[in-house]
Amino acid sequence: MTNINYIMDMSKSFLDGEIDIIDFYLDFPYEIEKRYRKMVREDREYAELIFDYLVEEGTNKYDDLSDAQFKRLIRKQYKYIKDVASEGFL
Repeated sequence: MTNINYIMDMSKSFLDGEIDIIDFYLDFPYEIEKRYRKMVREDREYAELIFDYLVEEGTNKYDDLSDAQFKRLIRKQYKYIKDVASEGFL
């Protein structure tokens, strides 16, 4: 799951302050677009969950939120994905 791990690691790097908000907002959707087909081959359900929660309900909300609200949203979405994955629902 190389591509899925890369995307999840990128999200974690943002949440840990290693990637700033503008870079994440601009680069994350690009990385998803570039890697999505490979992610689907790795694990379709996991890839769709990432797309739904971190793109459609995540980075796509950036313009409507303050920086703090955006980071809280991404943290919430990231945690949800990790919880679903760790509980074996994927």
